Amino acid sequence: MKHRILVIEDDPAIRSNLVEILGEEGFEVMAAENGADGVALALARRPDLAICDITMPILDGYGVLRAVREHPSTASLPFIFLTAKAERSDVRTGMTLGADDYLTKPFTIPELLDAVQTRLRRMKELVSRAREAVERAGAAEEVSPPQPFSLADGVVVLDARMKALYEQAAKAAAATINVLILGETGVGKEILARAVHNLSARSAGPFLALNCAALTETLLEAELFGHEKGSFTGALAARAGLFESASGGTVFLDEVGELPLSIQTKLLRVLEERRVMRVGARAAKDVDVRFVAATNRDLETLAQAGQFREDLFYRLNGISFTIPPLRERRAEIQPLCRMFLARACAENNRSAPVGLSAGALALLESYAWPGNVRELRNVIERGVVLCSGAELFPEHLPEKIVAPRRSFDPSRDEDPRARAERELLEIERKRVLDALERCNGNQTRAAEMLGMSRRTLVYRLTELSIPRPRKRD
Repeated sequence: MKHRILVIEDDPAIRSNLVEILGEEGFEVMAAENGADGVALALARRPDLAICDITMPILDGYGVLRAVREHPSTASLPFIFLTAKAERSDVRTGMTLGADDYLTKPFTIPELLDAVQTRLRRMKELVSRAREAVERAGAAEEVSPPQPFSLADGVVVLDARMKALYEQAAKAAAATINVLILGETGVGKEILARAVHNLSARSAGPFLALNCAALTETLLEAELFGHEKGSFTGALAARAGLFESASGGTVFLDEVGELPLSIQTKLLRVLEERRVMRVGARAAKDVDVRFVAATNRDLETLAQAGQFREDLFYRLNGISFTIPPLRERRAEIQPLCRMFLARACAENNRSAPVGLSAGALALLESYAWPGNVRELRNVIERGVVLCSGAELFPEHLPEKIVAPRRSFDPSRDEDPRARAERELLEIERKRVLDALERCNGNQTRAAEMLGMSRRTLVYRLTELSIPRPRKRD
């Protein structure tokens, strides 16, 4: 599969030369004429490497680097700065912000290609080390039941509903039907989309993902459908869009509910005719792609409100899968932590693995995880950075996870927020008591019934002011 390179340069001549040189070397090249568009493209298309000028309008190169480093999906993106003068202050500032390399204008073609290949090679080595670390972590854990996907694939499937979902997805993958994936932000919709692609007859073809919410309408149209030379300002050469580039493979449209209505109309035409019209073109081109879409919004409700085309919804919704939030599949938290710990250690060049203390695990298993798996990954990566020892403890976790919530107290003032919290605690208290009663006080069995570890159950008993029961015959 071609490496995707993002070029962010406001000088049309330099931008055109970079696109031409890298394109001739077999790379798929995306280009932006200012920093703001560059950030949007980075978040939407997730390139393998970015080459960025420092001095630009709207948002300079330093601002671009800060933006991509702050976003989880692009935090590790290899980044090469372009500078017109090799002043130490420029280089020092860029490297401090997290740039990987820099090129001084004017640079030669060998210098450019050497910098690009070096960054891509090092990223490949890093990914390989992370995968090996994850595989070792999985092999070391002998109590985990067999899974349909390996940890190295970034998939943890232990919850019964998740197992059933992935089994259904495997069946759908073998067909040609379009797939719609639903679920909250961060639950792993792209992971499931990649699994569908990998299990399909198109697995040897490209898997191209686009975050529909990250781009402006103009950029979105050009990215999806491509454009001809001179069709708009900055279109220095003809360029195939996402649908053409993914020929023989899968297009993943993330956050498809954010598509503007005008783009929805054109997408519907592609789905119906399997033909695409580039911006500025006079003739359509045939495309051979499979569509997998995802959203955290209720498309059916949006369609009824006139905010999403109903006919497009039914075209995308050949078969749908709803991924449950992480708080409803707590059995997967520990193996996910193990995978993220191994990966974070490899990425941070930690020679010795970092484990997870019992106290930290109990806190992680009892947290609600509004950001789901993505939030858990960020918490673990943060913990590895803060932890200097061999084990991650509660003090390495964010305050919102460590700080104890208010204990169950029916006499609390009845403002709306307190009442809602009290009612939720009452529901959970009743659920825990019912499980203990059905299991005759056996805490291990009750924890299994509730979908949590025994350690987490003991923690919840204390928090809900429930005396620890004695096991009855």
